[in-house]
Amino acid sequence: MSTERTDTEQADTERIGTERTGRAGGVGWEDRDRWDGRDGTDLNPIDAPGTSEAEWRAWPGLGALPELAYGGWRSAVVIAAHPDDEVLGLGGLLSLLAASGVRLRLVAVTDGEASHPGVADVAGLVARRVEETASALEALGAGGVEIVRLGLPDTGLAEREGELAGALGRAASGFEVCLAPWEADVHSDHEAAGRAAASAGLRPHFYPIWAWHWARPGDARLPWDRALRVPLPPAVLARKRAAIGCFASQLEPRGAGLEAVLPPGVVAHFTRDDEVLFH
Repeated sequence: MSTERTDTEQADTERIGTERTGRAGGVGWEDRDRWDGRDGTDLNPIDAPGTSEAEWRAWPGLGALPELAYGGWRSAVVIAAHPDDEVLGLGGLLSLLAASGVRLRLVAVTDGEASHPGVADVAGLVARRVEETASALEALGAGGVEIVRLGLPDTGLAEREGELAGALGRAASGFEVCLAPWEADVHSDHEAAGRAAASAGLRPHFYPIWAWHWARPGDARLPWDRALRVPLPPAVLARKRAAIGCFASQLEPRGAGLEAVLPPGVVAHFTRDDEVLFH
């Protein structure tokens, strides 16, 4: 992941196609007026060619965002629609919070069992993803995180949103801060989890995942007026990179002609030296 790439090479790696069905299959883009069809196809925004990380890093707007004031937090509940979401979007912040002694609880909404379509051993895949999460949290220095697994169906959260809201409200009881997937991230599971957290009255800070792929620097579809930045010191960034590397099931080609769920161009969005939340 630390290999240097030219801007052209970086852009080429981010032309993600329709083969990434394990994550794009749950895309919630019913409101097509939100998207501009920039590539002239009918692909949803996750399957369409994406914005290169080089473009994001060149945009001064990210560095100009105000910083998140998390120094006084005593407890935080983190909601992840799929195993790896919390590390991709918030791994650095989780590492910082854990080092400060903040009580942390991870609510794993699904087990990510839909990431490999047609896999014969679904139970084995789930076990592997659970193990990857544990290893990633250890790599972040957050091995003591409390984990609550809801076991709801991967790519099926929109149909269980009311149930999810109730479960999140119970799981977050007693925690002062909630961190949840952004409710406009385009992936239907991310959106459902974010909406459920909001409807449960948790007043979450939202973290984007797929927005870094389909959006552009300064994109008016993102709530930049509510955006906050978390700078990551080099040691924390190194821990986050190591934690991402624990998700081998998502980083390796899946066979049967399917590429990795998280190819290098996508991973690059999560190895920059800051993270962004919307509040």
